[in-house]
Amino acid sequence: MLTLTHSIAQTLADRLATYQQSGLLRQLKTADGLVDFCSNDYLGFARSSELKKAIQQADLTHTEAMTGATGSRLLAGQTVLADQLEHNLATFYRTEAALIFNSGYDANLGLLACLPKAGDTLLTDELIHASMIDGARLSYATRHRFRHNDLADLEEKLKQASLNRQAGQSFVAVESIYSMDGDAAPLEKLADLCAAYGAALLVDEAHATGVYGPNGEGLVVALGLQDRVLARVHTFGKALGVHGAAIVGPTILRDYLINFARSFVYTTALPPHSLLAIQCAHEQLQTDTQAQDQLYARLDYFRQQFSERLPGSNWTESQSPIQCLLVPGNDQARKVASDAQQAGLDVRAILSPTVPVGQERLRLCLHAFNTTDEIDLLITSLQRALALTNSN
Repeated sequence: MLTLTHSIAQTLADRLATYQQSGLLRQLKTADGLVDFCSNDYLGFARSSELKKAIQQADLTHTEAMTGATGSRLLAGQTVLADQLEHNLATFYRTEAALIFNSGYDANLGLLACLPKAGDTLLTDELIHASMIDGARLSYATRHRFRHNDLADLEEKLKQASLNRQAGQSFVAVESIYSMDGDAAPLEKLADLCAAYGAALLVDEAHATGVYGPNGEGLVVALGLQDRVLARVHTFGKALGVHGAAIVGPTILRDYLINFARSFVYTTALPPHSLLAIQCAHEQLQTDTQAQDQLYARLDYFRQQFSERLPGSNWTESQSPIQCLLVPGNDQARKVASDAQQAGLDVRAILSPTVPVGQERLRLCLHAFNTTDEIDLLITSLQRALALTNSN
Protein backbone atom coordinates (compact mmCIF):
# COMPACT_ATOMS: atom_id res chain seq x y z
CA MET A 1 0.00 0.00 0.00
CA LEU A 2 1.27 3.46 -0.90
CA THR A 3 2.29 5.50 2.13
CA LEU A 4 1.52 9.18 1.65
CA THR A 5 3.92 11.73 2.99
CA HIS A 6 2.56 13.66 5.94
CA SER A 7 2.33 16.92 3.97
CA ILE A 8 0.31 15.40 1.11
CA ALA A 9 -2.00 13.52 3.47
CA GLN A 10 -2.56 16.65 5.53
CA THR A 11 -3.28 18.73 2.44
CA LEU A 12 -5.94 16.26 1.29
CA ALA A 13 -7.40 16.02 4.79
CA ASP A 14 -7.60 19.81 5.08
CA ARG A 15 -9.42 20.14 1.77
CA LEU A 16 -11.91 17.45 2.75
CA ALA A 17 -12.41 19.05 6.16
CA THR A 18 -13.18 22.38 4.51
CA TYR A 19 -15.79 20.71 2.33
CA GLN A 20 -17.27 18.92 5.33
CA GLN A 21 -17.47 22.10 7.40
CA SER A 22 -19.30 23.77 4.53
CA GLY A 23 -21.77 20.89 4.35
CA LEU A 24 -20.57 19.97 0.86
CA LEU A 25 -18.78 16.66 1.46
CA ARG A 26 -19.89 14.09 -1.10
CA GLN A 27 -20.27 10.44 -0.17
CA LEU A 28 -21.36 7.37 -2.08
CA LYS A 29 -24.53 5.73 -0.81
CA THR A 30 -26.98 3.20 -2.13
CA ALA A 31 -30.76 3.56 -2.09
CA ASP A 32 -31.76 -0.05 -1.55
CA GLY A 33 -35.49 -0.40 -1.00
CA LEU A 34 -36.32 3.27 -1.59
CA VAL A 35 -38.85 4.39 -4.19
CA ASP A 36 -36.94 5.94 -7.09
CA PHE A 37 -37.57 9.67 -7.53
CA CYS A 38 -33.91 10.33 -8.22
CA SER A 39 -32.56 8.43 -11.21
CA ASN A 40 -32.55 9.37 -14.89
CA ASP A 41 -34.24 6.06 -15.80
CA TYR A 42 -37.25 7.99 -17.09
CA LEU A 43 -38.79 5.14 -19.13
CA GLY A 44 -37.80 2.34 -16.78
CA PHE A 45 -35.58 0.71 -19.39
CA ALA A 46 -32.74 0.09 -16.91
CA ARG A 47 -35.06 -2.22 -14.95
CA SER A 48 -36.88 -3.64 -17.96
CA SER A 49 -36.88 -7.45 -17.98
CA GLU A 50 -37.85 -7.30 -21.66
CA LEU A 51 -34.80 -5.24 -22.55
CA LYS A 52 -32.56 -7.41 -20.39
CA LYS A 53 -33.74 -10.54 -22.21
CA ALA A 54 -33.25 -8.88 -25.59
CA ILE A 55 -29.65 -7.98 -24.71
CA GLN A 56 -28.96 -11.49 -23.44
CA GLN A 57 -30.36 -12.96 -26.65
CA ALA A 58 -28.24 -10.58 -28.73
CA ASP A 59 -25.15 -11.71 -26.82
CA LEU A 60 -26.00 -15.36 -27.55
CA THR A 61 -26.64 -14.63 -31.22
CA HIS A 62 -23.34 -12.79 -31.77
CA THR A 63 -21.11 -15.69 -30.81
CA GLU A 64 -18.15 -14.09 -32.58
CA ALA A 65 -18.18 -11.04 -30.30
CA MET A 66 -15.37 -10.76 -27.76
CA THR A 67 -15.83 -9.59 -24.18
CA GLY A 68 -13.74 -6.46 -24.74
CA ALA A 69 -12.94 -4.06 -27.55
CA THR A 70 -9.17 -4.61 -26.97
CA GLY A 71 -8.21 -1.14 -28.13
CA SER A 72 -9.29 2.20 -29.54
CA ARG A 73 -11.48 2.33 -32.64
CA LEU A 74 -8.52 3.57 -34.69
CA LEU A 75 -6.49 0.51 -33.68
CA ALA A 76 -7.87 -2.89 -32.67
CA GLY A 77 -11.27 -1.72 -31.47
CA GLN A 78 -13.00 -1.13 -34.80
CA THR A 79 -15.74 -3.68 -35.63
CA VAL A 80 -18.45 -4.27 -38.19
CA LEU A 81 -20.89 -4.17 -35.26
CA ALA A 82 -19.86 -0.60 -34.41
CA ASP A 83 -20.25 0.52 -38.03
CA GLN A 84 -23.68 -1.10 -38.30
CA LEU A 85 -24.85 0.45 -35.06
CA GLU A 86 -23.68 3.93 -36.09
CA HIS A 87 -25.52 3.57 -39.40
CA ASN A 88 -28.68 2.59 -37.50
CA LEU A 89 -28.28 5.48 -35.07
CA ALA A 90 -27.88 7.98 -37.91
CA THR A 91 -31.10 6.70 -39.45
CA PHE A 92 -32.94 6.77 -36.13
CA TYR A 93 -31.84 10.32 -35.27
CA ARG A 94 -32.59 11.49 -38.84
CA THR A 95 -29.14 12.65 -39.83
CA GLU A 96 -26.22 11.62 -42.05
CA ALA A 97 -23.82 10.07 -39.58
CA ALA A 98 -23.20 9.07 -35.98
CA LEU A 99 -20.06 8.44 -33.93
CA ILE A 100 -20.20 6.44 -30.71
CA PHE A 101 -18.42 7.65 -27.57
CA ASN A 102 -17.95 5.81 -24.28
CA SER A 103 -20.17 8.24 -22.36
CA GLY A 104 -22.02 11.52 -22.69
CA TYR A 105 -19.21 13.15 -20.73
CA ASP A 106 -16.63 11.90 -23.25
CA ALA A 107 -18.79 13.06 -26.15
CA ASN A 108 -19.27 16.59 -24.84
CA LEU A 109 -15.63 16.84 -23.79
CA GLY A 110 -14.35 15.75 -27.19
CA LEU A 111 -16.79 17.83 -29.20
CA LEU A 112 -16.26 21.17 -27.46
CA ALA A 113 -12.54 20.72 -27.04
CA CYS A 114 -11.78 20.02 -30.71
CA LEU A 115 -14.44 21.78 -32.78
CA PRO A 116 -13.99 25.47 -31.84
CA LYS A 117 -10.35 26.36 -32.59
CA ALA A 118 -8.09 29.30 -31.84
CA GLY A 119 -9.61 32.39 -33.43
CA ASP A 120 -13.14 31.00 -33.14
CA THR A 121 -15.77 32.11 -30.61
CA LEU A 122 -17.59 29.66 -28.35
CA LEU A 123 -20.74 30.94 -26.64
CA THR A 124 -22.24 28.70 -23.94
CA ASP A 125 -25.39 28.93 -21.87
CA GLU A 126 -24.41 29.58 -18.25
CA LEU A 127 -26.23 26.41 -17.09
CA ILE A 128 -24.65 23.86 -19.43
CA HIS A 129 -23.49 20.55 -17.95
CA ALA A 130 -20.05 20.16 -16.36
CA SER A 131 -18.93 17.97 -19.27
CA MET A 132 -19.59 20.81 -21.70
CA ILE A 133 -17.87 23.29 -19.40
CA ASP A 134 -14.80 21.07 -19.21
CA GLY A 135 -14.75 20.64 -22.98
CA ALA A 136 -15.01 24.41 -23.45
CA ARG A 137 -12.10 24.94 -21.07
CA LEU A 138 -9.94 22.66 -23.22
CA SER A 139 -10.79 24.59 -26.37
CA TYR A 140 -8.47 27.30 -27.62
CA ALA A 141 -11.41 29.39 -28.80
CA THR A 142 -12.45 32.68 -27.25
CA ARG A 143 -15.15 31.68 -24.76
CA HIS A 144 -18.08 33.62 -23.33
CA ARG A 145 -21.13 32.58 -21.32
CA PHE A 146 -24.57 34.04 -21.93
CA ARG A 147 -27.40 34.27 -19.43
CA HIS A 148 -29.59 31.18 -19.27
CA ASN A 149 -31.99 31.01 -22.22
CA ASP A 150 -31.48 34.77 -22.73
CA LEU A 151 -31.68 35.35 -26.48
CA ALA A 152 -30.96 39.08 -26.20
CA ASP A 153 -27.75 38.45 -24.27
CA LEU A 154 -26.70 35.79 -26.77
CA GLU A 155 -27.42 38.05 -29.74
CA GLU A 156 -25.33 40.83 -28.24
CA LYS A 157 -22.38 38.44 -27.91
CA LEU A 158 -22.91 37.13 -31.45
CA LYS A 159 -22.86 40.73 -32.70
CA GLN A 160 -19.59 41.39 -30.91
CA ALA A 161 -18.07 38.26 -32.43
CA SER A 162 -19.22 39.20 -35.94
CA LEU A 163 -17.76 42.70 -35.60
CA ASN A 164 -14.35 41.20 -34.95
CA ARG A 165 -13.09 40.22 -38.40
CA GLN A 166 -10.60 37.83 -36.85
CA ALA A 167 -13.22 36.11 -34.69
CA GLY A 168 -13.43 33.12 -37.01
CA GLN A 169 -16.39 30.75 -36.69
CA SER A 170 -18.93 31.19 -33.90
CA PHE A 171 -20.37 28.21 -32.03
CA VAL A 172 -23.32 28.18 -29.61
CA ALA A 173 -23.58 25.31 -27.12
CA VAL A 174 -26.75 24.51 -25.15
CA GLU A 175 -28.68 21.64 -23.61
CA SER A 176 -32.11 20.87 -25.02
CA ILE A 177 -33.42 19.95 -21.55
CA TYR A 178 -31.34 21.33 -18.69
CA SER A 179 -30.32 18.72 -16.15
CA MET A 180 -30.58 20.85 -13.01
CA ASP A 181 -33.68 22.93 -13.83
CA GLY A 182 -35.56 20.64 -16.19
CA ASP A 183 -36.49 23.52 -18.48
CA ALA A 184 -36.11 23.52 -22.25
CA ALA A 185 -33.88 25.66 -24.44
CA PRO A 186 -35.73 27.85 -26.98
CA LEU A 187 -34.27 25.77 -29.78
CA GLU A 188 -36.28 27.23 -32.66
CA LYS A 189 -35.29 30.79 -31.79
CA LEU A 190 -31.72 29.71 -31.12
CA ALA A 191 -31.58 28.13 -34.58
CA ASP A 192 -32.91 31.35 -36.13
CA LEU A 193 -30.38 33.45 -34.25
CA CYS A 194 -27.48 31.20 -35.21
CA ALA A 195 -28.55 31.28 -38.86
CA ALA A 196 -28.71 35.08 -38.81
CA TYR A 197 -25.11 35.34 -37.54
CA GLY A 198 -23.60 32.33 -39.29
CA ALA A 199 -23.06 30.48 -36.03
CA ALA A 200 -23.09 26.70 -35.59
CA LEU A 201 -25.51 25.28 -32.99
CA LEU A 202 -24.41 22.39 -30.72
CA VAL A 203 -27.09 20.68 -28.61
CA ASP A 204 -26.70 18.21 -25.75
CA GLU A 205 -29.81 16.00 -25.85
CA ALA A 206 -28.90 13.89 -22.80
CA HIS A 207 -32.17 14.44 -20.94
CA ALA A 208 -34.36 14.60 -24.06
CA THR A 209 -33.22 11.35 -25.68
CA GLY A 210 -36.01 8.80 -25.38
CA VAL A 211 -38.35 11.34 -23.81
CA TYR A 212 -39.14 13.71 -26.71
CA GLY A 213 -39.80 13.06 -30.37
CA PRO A 214 -42.15 10.61 -32.13
CA ASN A 215 -39.92 7.67 -31.20
CA GLY A 216 -37.76 9.31 -28.57
CA GLU A 217 -35.32 10.92 -31.03
CA GLY A 218 -35.01 14.02 -28.85
CA LEU A 219 -36.28 17.58 -28.77
CA VAL A 220 -34.41 18.68 -31.90
CA VAL A 221 -36.25 16.11 -34.01
CA ALA A 222 -39.52 16.81 -32.19
CA LEU A 223 -39.21 20.41 -33.41
CA GLY A 224 -38.02 19.43 -36.90
CA LEU A 225 -34.67 21.19 -36.44
CA GLN A 226 -32.30 18.32 -37.24
CA ASP A 227 -31.04 20.00 -40.40
CA ARG A 228 -30.32 23.25 -38.55
CA VAL A 229 -28.14 21.85 -35.76
CA LEU A 230 -24.52 20.99 -36.49
CA ALA A 231 -24.07 18.44 -33.71
CA ARG A 232 -26.30 16.65 -31.24
CA VAL A 233 -25.07 14.59 -28.30
CA HIS A 234 -27.35 11.67 -27.41
CA THR A 235 -26.63 9.86 -24.15
CA PHE A 236 -27.80 6.27 -23.68
CA GLY A 237 -27.32 5.91 -19.92
CA LYS A 238 -30.44 7.84 -18.97
CA ALA A 239 -33.84 7.12 -20.55
CA LEU A 240 -32.42 4.25 -22.65
CA GLY A 241 -31.15 2.44 -19.57
CA VAL A 242 -27.82 1.24 -20.99
CA HIS A 243 -24.49 3.04 -21.48
CA GLY A 244 -22.53 5.07 -24.00
CA ALA A 245 -23.36 8.05 -26.20
CA ALA A 246 -23.17 9.26 -29.78
CA ILE A 247 -22.60 12.53 -31.56
CA VAL A 248 -24.84 12.77 -34.61
CA GLY A 249 -24.67 15.19 -37.52
CA PRO A 250 -23.24 15.52 -41.03
CA THR A 251 -20.69 13.01 -42.33
CA ILE A 252 -17.96 15.66 -42.45
CA LEU A 253 -18.42 16.21 -38.71
CA ARG A 254 -17.98 12.48 -38.04
CA ASP A 255 -14.80 12.43 -40.12
CA TYR A 256 -13.49 15.46 -38.23
CA LEU A 257 -14.21 13.96 -34.80
CA ILE A 258 -12.48 10.70 -35.72
CA ASN A 259 -9.34 12.74 -36.35
CA PHE A 260 -9.47 15.42 -33.67
CA ALA A 261 -11.71 14.40 -30.72
CA ARG A 262 -9.13 13.19 -28.21
CA SER A 263 -11.74 11.50 -25.99
CA PHE A 264 -12.52 9.29 -29.01
CA VAL A 265 -9.04 8.81 -30.46
CA TYR A 266 -7.21 7.92 -27.26
CA THR A 267 -9.59 5.62 -25.41
CA THR A 268 -10.44 1.94 -25.57
CA ALA A 269 -13.74 1.51 -27.42
CA LEU A 270 -16.95 0.22 -25.87
CA PRO A 271 -17.09 -3.59 -25.76
CA PRO A 272 -19.43 -5.47 -28.14
CA HIS A 273 -21.86 -6.16 -25.30
CA SER A 274 -22.42 -2.42 -24.84
CA LEU A 275 -22.95 -1.92 -28.58
CA LEU A 276 -25.57 -4.68 -28.61
CA ALA A 277 -27.25 -3.17 -25.57
CA ILE A 278 -27.46 0.22 -27.31
CA GLN A 279 -29.02 -1.39 -30.38
CA CYS A 280 -31.55 -3.35 -28.29
CA ALA A 281 -32.51 -0.23 -26.31
CA HIS A 282 -33.23 1.68 -29.51
CA GLU A 283 -35.29 -1.20 -30.84
CA GLN A 284 -37.35 -1.26 -27.66
CA LEU A 285 -37.76 2.50 -27.86
CA GLN A 286 -39.51 2.04 -31.20
CA THR A 287 -41.72 -0.86 -30.09
CA ASP A 288 -42.59 0.11 -26.50
CA THR A 289 -44.89 2.99 -27.34
CA GLN A 290 -46.58 2.93 -23.92
CA ALA A 291 -43.54 3.90 -21.85
CA GLN A 292 -43.45 7.52 -23.00
CA ASP A 293 -47.23 7.88 -22.63
CA GLN A 294 -47.06 6.41 -19.13
CA LEU A 295 -44.24 8.77 -18.20
CA TYR A 296 -46.21 11.85 -19.18
CA ALA A 297 -49.36 10.57 -17.47
CA ARG A 298 -47.38 10.30 -14.23
CA LEU A 299 -45.84 13.72 -14.80
CA ASP A 300 -49.27 15.29 -15.33
CA TYR A 301 -50.57 13.62 -12.15
CA PHE A 302 -47.57 14.84 -10.15
CA ARG A 303 -47.94 18.43 -11.34
CA GLN A 304 -51.66 18.41 -10.61
CA GLN A 305 -51.06 17.12 -7.09
CA PHE A 306 -48.35 19.58 -6.12
CA SER A 307 -50.34 22.52 -7.51
CA GLU A 308 -53.31 21.49 -5.35
CA ARG A 309 -51.54 20.28 -2.21
CA LEU A 310 -48.39 22.41 -2.13
CA PRO A 311 -49.66 25.95 -2.77
CA GLY A 312 -46.97 28.58 -2.52
CA SER A 313 -44.11 26.14 -3.05
CA ASN A 314 -41.38 27.32 -5.39
CA TRP A 315 -40.71 25.16 -8.47
CA THR A 316 -38.52 25.71 -11.52
CA GLU A 317 -40.28 26.23 -14.84
CA SER A 318 -40.22 22.70 -16.20
CA GLN A 319 -42.55 20.59 -18.30
CA SER A 320 -40.03 17.75 -18.39
CA PRO A 321 -39.72 14.73 -16.07
CA ILE A 322 -37.15 16.73 -14.09
CA GLN A 323 -39.11 18.68 -11.47
CA CYS A 324 -37.17 20.88 -9.05
CA LEU A 325 -38.49 22.19 -5.73
CA LEU A 326 -36.42 25.15 -4.57
CA VAL A 327 -35.55 24.95 -0.86
CA PRO A 328 -33.02 27.74 -0.19
CA GLY A 329 -30.12 26.84 2.05
CA ASN A 330 -28.02 23.70 2.02
CA ASP A 331 -29.12 22.63 5.49
CA GLN A 332 -32.82 23.14 4.73
CA ALA A 333 -32.66 21.31 1.38
CA ARG A 334 -30.76 18.46 2.98
CA LYS A 335 -33.34 18.24 5.79
CA VAL A 336 -36.33 18.05 3.44
CA ALA A 337 -34.57 15.36 1.39
CA SER A 338 -33.74 13.42 4.56
CA ASP A 339 -37.38 13.47 5.66
CA ALA A 340 -38.42 12.05 2.28
CA GLN A 341 -35.79 9.33 2.53
CA GLN A 342 -37.08 8.35 5.97
CA ALA A 343 -40.50 7.97 4.37
CA GLY A 344 -38.99 5.43 1.96
CA LEU A 345 -38.39 7.72 -1.02
CA ASP A 346 -35.11 8.18 -2.87
CA VAL A 347 -35.03 11.97 -3.03
CA ARG A 348 -31.76 13.89 -3.22
CA ALA A 349 -30.88 17.49 -2.45
CA ILE A 350 -28.82 19.53 -4.92
CA LEU A 351 -26.67 21.96 -2.96
CA SER A 352 -24.58 25.02 -3.71
CA PRO A 353 -22.08 25.42 -5.31
CA THR A 354 -23.51 22.86 -7.78
CA VAL A 355 -26.40 25.33 -8.04
CA PRO A 356 -26.18 29.03 -7.07
CA VAL A 357 -26.51 30.01 -3.42
CA GLY A 358 -30.18 30.53 -2.61
CA GLN A 359 -31.29 28.11 -5.35
CA GLU A 360 -30.66 24.87 -3.51
CA ARG A 361 -33.31 22.34 -4.39
CA LEU A 362 -34.74 18.88 -4.46
CA ARG A 363 -34.27 17.45 -7.94
CA LEU A 364 -37.19 15.08 -8.45
CA CYS A 365 -37.32 12.76 -11.43
CA LEU A 366 -40.61 11.23 -12.56
CA HIS A 367 -40.63 7.83 -14.24
CA ALA A 368 -43.02 5.69 -16.21
CA PHE A 369 -42.87 3.09 -13.43
CA ASN A 370 -43.81 5.42 -10.54
CA THR A 371 -47.32 4.71 -9.26
CA THR A 372 -49.90 7.30 -8.24
CA ASP A 373 -49.68 5.95 -4.68
CA GLU A 374 -45.93 6.59 -4.66
CA ILE A 375 -46.48 10.11 -5.97
CA ASP A 376 -49.13 10.72 -3.28
CA LEU A 377 -46.63 9.58 -0.63
CA LEU A 378 -44.01 11.94 -2.07
CA ILE A 379 -46.38 14.91 -1.97
CA THR A 380 -47.42 14.08 1.61
CA SER A 381 -43.77 13.86 2.66
CA LEU A 382 -42.99 17.22 1.07
CA GLN A 383 -46.03 18.79 2.71
CA ARG A 384 -44.89 17.64 6.13
CA ALA A 385 -41.25 18.59 5.65
CA LEU A 386 -42.01 22.04 4.22
CA ALA A 387 -44.48 22.74 7.04
CA LEU A 388 -41.80 21.95 9.61
CA THR A 389 -39.24 24.01 7.72
CA ASN A 390 -41.54 27.03 7.51
CA SER A 391 -42.49 26.75 11.20
CA ASN A 392 -38.84 27.02 12.13
